[in-house]
Amino acid sequence: MALLVGVGSSQKTDPEEAIAEAVLQAGQPLGNHQPSFLMLLASPTTYDQKGLLAALERRHPSSTIIGCSTSGEITGAGPFDKSIALMAIFSDQIKFVPGVGKDIKNDSRDAGKQLAQEILAKAKGEKPRAALILPDGLAGNGADIVRGILDIFGQDFMLAGGSAGDDFLFKQTSEYFNDEVLTDSVVGVGLYGNFSFGIGVRHGWIPIGTSRTVTKSKSNILYELDGKPAIQIYEDQFGKDKVMVSPTEPLAKLAITYPLGIVLPNQSEYLIRDPITVDANGAITCAAEVPEGSQVYIMIGSREEAIQAAEQAARMAVEQLQGKPPKAAFLFNCIARKKLLMTKKKEEIDAIRNIIGPEIPLIGFYTYGEQAPLKGQVVTCSFHNETDVLFLLTE
Repeated sequence: MALLVGVGSSQKTDPEEAIAEAVLQAGQPLGNHQPSFLMLLASPTTYDQKGLLAALERRHPSSTIIGCSTSGEITGAGPFDKSIALMAIFSDQIKFVPGVGKDIKNDSRDAGKQLAQEILAKAKGEKPRAALILPDGLAGNGADIVRGILDIFGQDFMLAGGSAGDDFLFKQTSEYFNDEVLTDSVVGVGLYGNFSFGIGVRHGWIPIGTSRTVTKSKSNILYELDGKPAIQIYEDQFGKDKVMVSPTEPLAKLAITYPLGIVLPNQSEYLIRDPITVDANGAITCAAEVPEGSQVYIMIGSREEAIQAAEQAARMAVEQLQGKPPKAAFLFNCIARKKLLMTKKKEEIDAIRNIIGPEIPLIGFYTYGEQAPLKGQVVTCSFHNETDVLFLLTE
């Protein structure tokens, strides 16, 4: 039984040269084995996305490839900008079966169903044991994508993933599916075979101010809090002059540091929601829905609590492996955490590596949303913001 994993990266700006360097690094631990699975993560403002994928396809035409554009790339060496990161996996025990769902903006839930149904069809009706997914971070309702997948695979199905980014421009993301560069899509792989996995989930953000009741919302559009325009929660906290109401300046530029937290019944943690834009009437579009009747706070984080949360997520994932050493690590880390930590970004990555093992191949990126179980323990998965999600894979 073999599970061989390598990670490569490059900051060369030419797509061919960047892929050549990353492929060489990632392929070394695999020896003469061709990768079963490749995950490619790349800066969209530095690279021609189609050029990158074409260069990778030429080198590994028989490998399953998924990936996406990012707002920063992560490997065991730390966080990077304007780079590519590549993980290569060979396994004779694990099958990586790809799927894609399209047209998220029109019907997010159906897009999730499409992905799951394609995976099932390729596996002749067999349900995977887990899945990794990469949705468009700017299209539709992220929570509905997860619901669509669970509609097909079951409410107890375990998945992890991160939403594609675009270097903090909030305009358009790209998703990679074998030789295709897509947008408005969710890509993923179902994992089949003999393996173990663990998922760690933590954010570390805490509430400030007073709670507000969601009195009017529809899907991921938050219209009113306590009967007043939703934007007023930020205007009351920071002052009207600090809250830009303009289609050319996304609310996310401010609110990504101060997200909304939904109170979860009977739980000590909050489900984080990123406000993305605000319209002229004060309605806020979020990355996923905020249900009517729920209680929300503005949240704030400290660098110390963010790093502690990352450590907690790593311990949680390691514990689920029940003593087996991890062989590969996937980190889906919100762009808000990058903005919060700033010069301490590497400290967060190092804290995770100290727990999972500094030699474990790690790949990840800064996302526009994360998909994982609530707290890593509840038996259903959800859509998160501003959260560390760590997926560990082993034999």
